[in-house]
Amino acid sequence: MVKAAAIDYIMDDPREAARLEAKVDPDAWVQRYMAHHIRPGMEVLSVGCGPGVILGAICALHPSVRGTGIDISPDRVTEAIRRNRDNPRTRFVCGDAQAMQFPPGSFDLVYSRMLLQYLQKKECAVTELVRVCRPGGTVLLQDLDGQLLWHYPEDPALQHTVEKVVTALGTSGFDPFVGRKLFWLARQAGLENLNVQVDSYHLIAGEVAPDVRKQWELKLEIARPQTARILGSDSEAKEHSSRFLEYLSRPDTLTYSTVFTVTGEKPF
Repeated sequence: MVKAAAIDYIMDDPREAARLEAKVDPDAWVQRYMAHHIRPGMEVLSVGCGPGVILGAICALHPSVRGTGIDISPDRVTEAIRRNRDNPRTRFVCGDAQAMQFPPGSFDLVYSRMLLQYLQKKECAVTELVRVCRPGGTVLLQDLDGQLLWHYPEDPALQHTVEKVVTALGTSGFDPFVGRKLFWLARQAGLENLNVQVDSYHLIAGEVAPDVRKQWELKLEIARPQTARILGSDSEAKEHSSRFLEYLSRPDTLTYSTVFTVTGEKPF
């Protein structure tokens, strides 16, 4: 059985933090998903803030916006403090998204990005995000749907192994289909005036580009100890990684996932 520590190990690997950061352009993300929600004087909370690069970009939108980031990893919090040391309008604390220490109604805008897929208590976490948002404030949830799972034409052996790994990781709370659940989670937590946006995320049509292949190579290398545990040996894990990369390098294959973004307002 793969316990929660397996996912924690992957997320705490400093190479994983660097890999995830390399995949996002903070300014572009903020302009696409966040800028139209920002007002002068806002207090913004980033839940699962990582190294704080997105929160820093949000605070740069207006000189009176203040940002708080919370992350369960002390190392990531330390890195976020280092990255934002020249911005006195940001602060970062260590804590659990499923049981935050902030008083109710502390923030005007609360968001999480690529966090819920890893959490055991997803409903509890969204309820917490809503609790710390002020009445009339905005909560934004963003996460993936179908990651690692959708390919065509299908390679039955590859697909079987991928599904075996993902199913085993599910014992830790990992959910590759959490994106489609965000709307329901937001409703259950009491948010109103919900808006749902769906975009392509992982999209590889034909031979994978060299830089994207390197990201996948690193992702598979970081996950290899857990994959070996699930598949039974390190050689099996290496064979699976090689087969997956060979599939991505074919000219006739397509791999994709989607990203859901759900925003809602906390009622008065």
